[in-house]
Amino acid sequence: MTQDATFEDGAARPLRLVAMDEDDLQVLSALCQDAVFPASEMQWQRGRARFGILLNRFRWEDVPIAQRGGRTPERVQSVLAVENVERVASQGVPRGDADTILSVLSVTFEPGEAGGAVILTLAGDGAIRLQVSELEVALRDVTRPYAAVSGKVPDHPA
Repeated sequence: MTQDATFEDGAARPLRLVAMDEDDLQVLSALCQDAVFPASEMQWQRGRARFGILLNRFRWEDVPIAQRGGRTPERVQSVLAVENVERVASQGVPRGDADTILSVLSVTFEPGEAGGAVILTLAGDGAIRLQVSELEVALRDVTRPYAAVSGKVPDHPA
């Protein structure tokens, strides 16, 4: 007999997920919501057709466990990598400014004739548009979790 996974099964393990379609991307988007990063932590490797960001991601998957155990909510550094990137455009995003902190609201996909676009919507009316030949987005935790500085779960608009 098989048994469904529980939240506890994934509690202490780093996430390593890949989105190859829009349904998968919705999961990554939810996990990236409220992630913060300095503008200087974005990089487009044109020759490798890859765009990456080093994020400080809120660990949404750990919230039920932390609340039950009376622990402080956690964040973890993660790499969000988008493959097959042909072009990058942004609006309201200062490039290379280490002092500017950006916050991810969502990661979505707009299909097009030759692939489509991955859109990273940022707080404060910023956006990053990544023209891709094919959808492939990966999220990988690269550090151990640490206590969220605020000690709180971020608020969500209804």
